[in-house]
Amino acid sequence: MSPGTAPARRSESTGPDPAQFRVHVVSQAIRLFSQNGYESTTVEQIAAAAGVSRRTFFRQFRSKEDVIFADHESLLEQVSEYLSRDFDDPWAASCDAAQLVFGYFRDRRDLSVWRYRVVQRVPALRDRELVMTYRYERLFTDFLRQAVPGEKPIRIVSFAAAVTSAHNFLLRAMIRGDDTATAEVLDRELYEIRRTFGVVPGAGPTSPPEAPRAVTVVSYPAGMPPDEVAEEVRRALGG
Repeated sequence: MSPGTAPARRSESTGPDPAQFRVHVVSQAIRLFSQNGYESTTVEQIAAAAGVSRRTFFRQFRSKEDVIFADHESLLEQVSEYLSRDFDDPWAASCDAAQLVFGYFRDRRDLSVWRYRVVQRVPALRDRELVMTYRYERLFTDFLRQAVPGEKPIRIVSFAAAVTSAHNFLLRAMIRGDDTATAEVLDRELYEIRRTFGVVPGAGPTSPPEAPRAVTVVSYPAGMPPDEVAEEVRRALGG
């Protein structure tokens, strides 16, 4: 089937799997946005390309803006379901959840590239993308607050932000074609974040840098004998 040919209309009476259906419509919508431009693509064109009716489209999506990030909604549900389990190491579980997100978009890199190009050209979509990023971070934060209730909130918030930032940096690099932005690299970076926060069992926290030593300056009159200079220095150092 050529890129511009709409697929045969799928049977709507059979009730397709909601998650698969949304990903299918998202793929078709982003492909059209990439080819024709976001503003020029109509809901009717998206519905035709996805093989569904306009009515079915609006039962699942409120607008074109909603459809471009609709697979994120499904993915957020998957991540939330994953984090609903009991974990011996909640900090590592948060990192595993970030890997789940990275793997999803790595396996759909073409779709990710199309979306990236569309979003970069539409300011409203860039704002929506920032909100979506925050929702992942908030999901990790809420999970850790429940999983480690005795932990300081500032450490939980900082950890979730660090995990999300590392993930997003490498995800964007992967989308832009950086071959070094891999799941293995992300895994190492997430491990370093856990080690820095002192939540790797048996590894201990990263040692904080030593405080710089104070430098004492002593003023003395020219010609003062050396033994008296030494005495002034001793006094300044509290000796």
